[in-house]
Order: sequence, then structure tokens, then C-alpha cells
Amino acid sequence: MSPLDPYSGTEPRGWERSDRPPALPWPDREVEPWSPRQSGTDLSAVPQAPPRPPVRRHDESPDGPYDPPVAGRPFADDDAPTSQLPPVRDDDAPTAQLTPVRDDTVPTPPFSPAGDDDARPEADADLPEPPPGRRSPGRRRASAERPATGQPSTGRAGRNLPAAIGVGLGLGALVLVPLFFFLPGFLAVLAGAIGVGIWEMARAVRRSGAHPPLVPLLAGGVLTIGLAWFAGPDALSLGLLVTVLGTMIWRLGDGPAGFQRDITAATLIAVYVPFLGGFAAMLAAAPGDGPLRVLVTVAGVVLSDTGGYAAGANFGKHPMAPRISPKKSWEGFAGSVVAAAVGSALLIWLLFDVAPWWGALFGVAVSVAAVLGDLAESMIKRDLGVKDMSSLLPGHGGLMDRLDSILFAVPTAYLLLAVLVPVVG
Repeated sequence: MSPLDPYSGTEPRGWERSDRPPALPWPDREVEPWSPRQSGTDLSAVPQAPPRPPVRRHDESPDGPYDPPVAGRPFADDDAPTSQLPPVRDDDAPTAQLTPVRDDTVPTPPFSPAGDDDARPEADADLPEPPPGRRSPGRRRASAERPATGQPSTGRAGRNLPAAIGVGLGLGALVLVPLFFFLPGFLAVLAGAIGVGIWEMARAVRRSGAHPPLVPLLAGGVLTIGLAWFAGPDALSLGLLVTVLGTMIWRLGDGPAGFQRDITAATLIAVYVPFLGGFAAMLAAAPGDGPLRVLVTVAGVVLSDTGGYAAGANFGKHPMAPRISPKKSWEGFAGSVVAAAVGSALLIWLLFDVAPWWGALFGVAVSVAAVLGDLAESMIKRDLGVKDMSSLLPGHGGLMDRLDSILFAVPTAYLLLAVLVPVVG
């Protein structure tokens, strides 16, 4: 029997077949013994297997292993007639379908889109409870050696209270220490605060498409503070005029596109930050009792903010301006006025020897101005679509978020103290 031919079937060739068919694996009585005479089968009629093609090496010519190549046909592996071979296709063989492995013992919760809080409890209710003694992923078990991770405490206003208190105390020390021990240092602190406020405002108004020139605003703001410190109210107005004109001239170099919009934004910043801040410079520059005037003004603003927060957080039910500042309430406003009036009456009576009712009037006026300044900045932020002017101060936002009340309070305090406590000399 010949060996298996790789180019034909697995059965032997016709002339090598046996005279008898292969035996059945089981006995069958109905089948008679096979014989060529009874069936009349002609062995020559059996289809023969195709002749075996010659095996050619990869480096031989198709004309023969030793024949010279035909002109124009060099020896190459590409000379084999590949067109006679059937193309190999991946889709000729059936692809087996794999059954995904699933654990039918655990029910699969229904799919719920992200953010659909109503569907989550129903999906979580079908999940099996974790075995006892195991914790859910993403949480750390607290123990005596390893306490639970502490979260920063936030108040009802949504601020980090420890950070806000710490930053507030630091700002107070930064203002009061040079105010009472080195007065020119207070001028430098005030000029720096005005510069940061101008930068925050210019950065915020760019969200509306306006691009006020920052360099003339910063230079004009520092000039305005210096003129108010050394020359008084008339020089303060001159500083504002120089700042606005300087921004207009600077803006001419950028062409006419958006000129009116940029100059309007620059004028708003020049009036809101350096002009109103110049009254703080005039309060501190008052001969004799300038630091005390700044102290009672800042104390009135702090008492107003503290009283308003305490009353609003505990008793606030009626919104004061829901479209501008939803968290402000009339109860909080009443707390601001009462706290500022009582504290200012006591301070002005002790420091300036003025009747307490005049001090209470001063406190009420400063509190109202501080609340209006807070609402004004809230309206600007609401119009610009920002929550804070910046993230410079942890727990407070930007520096302008702390200066908004003071900027409206210092002109009011300057006018009232000029009447109640005349300037000596």
C-alpha cells in the first residue's frame, strides 16, 4: 500500500484497492458477500486520482530546474502562476461563535444613564448585599490606629470656614500692623490691593468680549491712590481723569474694532476700584487720627458682614434680591445693620468721644453701603457668569470679593466722619 498522497484523498489509488470492500464494524446478514462477477463492476471504470504535480523548488525556473530562463523572465519567486491557485479568504471557513461567560447567579442591574439619580436606588436594590466583614471599594476603614479621613467643614454659604477665617485674620493683620506702626507701609499695601483688584476685574470682564488695556489701568490706579494720599479729594478726581484718558490713548493703537466696548469697561474699572479705594487713602492720611478712622470703618464693615451671616444662616427665610444674590435675606440684612450700629456706637464713643447715637447712625450708613457694594459686585459677577473674581484667596475667592463691601463703605465713612469728627489742622 502506497503512502498518503498530499495532493489526493486519503484513500489509496484505484489500482491499489483491495478486491474486497472494508469489513463493516457490525455483522449484517442482509448484505451478501461482494464479488466482481455478481455486481459486474469494472475496476477500470473507477475514477482515478489526478497525477501528482512535480514539486519545484523556490529558486527554480518554471521551465525546468536546469533550463535557461526565457527572455524577459528572470528568476524570481514571483514567477509562479499564482492565478491558478484558489484565493484564500477568511470568510470561507465558518467562524465559531463564542458564548460570553456570564455568572447567572448574580442578577445584572438595569442600566441607568449617568446623572439619573432616580434610577440608581432601584438598580442598587437588586444587587446582593456584600458579605459581612468586607468593606466596599473606595472607602477606608477607620480604626483606633487609623482614624477616618477628615473632610473640610463648610458652612451654609458653601465656603471652607477654617480657611476663610484664617485668610481673614491674615488680611486683617496685613492691614492693621502697617497702619499703626508704619503708615507708609499701609500706602504700599493699599496700592498693591488696588492693583490686584484691577487685574481681577480686567480678567473677569474679558468673558463678555471686552479687552480693557491693563497697563494704563494699573499705572493710573497707583497714581490715583498716591494723589489722594498726598493731595486730597481734588487730586483724587484728577487721578481718575488721567486714568481714563490714558486708557483711551493706549487703546487707539489696537484699531477701531470694539473701541467703545473696551473703553466703557476700562472706565467702570477705573471708577469702581482705584477711585473708590482712594477714599481709604484719604482716611488714613488724615492728620492726627487717620489710623483710627480707617479702624472704625473696617470694623463697621466686618461687624456688618458677621452679623448678616449669623442672622441669615439661622433666621433667613425671605430673600432680599433672589435674582442677584439668592443667599441674602432680609433677616440677614437686619442682622448686619444691628451689629454694625451697636459696634460702631461703642467704638466711636470710645475713640472719638462722640455721642453713641451718632456712632449708631454711622454704623447703619456703613452697613447699608457695604450691603449695596456686595450686591453691586454680585450683579457684575452674575452678568459675567462667574462665581468668584478669582481663586486667589482660599475660602474667599478673589481679593475683589473682599473689597466689594469696603469700596462702597469708605466714601460713606469719609463723608460722615468729616462731619462728625472734624479733621484737626
